[in-house]
Amino acid sequence: METELETGFFSRKERIKSPELFKTLFKNGNRASISGAKIFYKENGTEINRVGFPLPRGYGNAVQRNLSKRYSREVYRLLKTHLNTGYDILLLVYPGNDSFSTRCVQFRTLFEKAGLIKE
Repeated sequence: METELETGFFSRKERIKSPELFKTLFKNGNRASISGAKIFYKENGTEINRVGFPLPRGYGNAVQRNLSKRYSREVYRLLKTHLNTGYDILLLVYPGNDSFSTRCVQFRTLFEKAGLIKE
């Protein structure tokens, strides 16, 4: 029987919720960036990836922020089976061309630059 982690679900265990962990990743995590997005990542010593989707201050109104996070979660959910496991990841996107297809390209490029794509 397949587990949630194998079937493409995005479970609560995979979310970064702690403000301290966000601060640690911003301060001490490895990073890579492209135009419009950044990734902060660090090994976490577990068998799963945990991910967070922070937005910079001043990122639109509540509707725009929620749509942006929804795009981010869905793109991550689609790509997560292709990623190495055992990392804490923050995916930071900036306002601008905010579409699902743009987000797919951004995240795939960031994961490749960070070396998180499975060989």
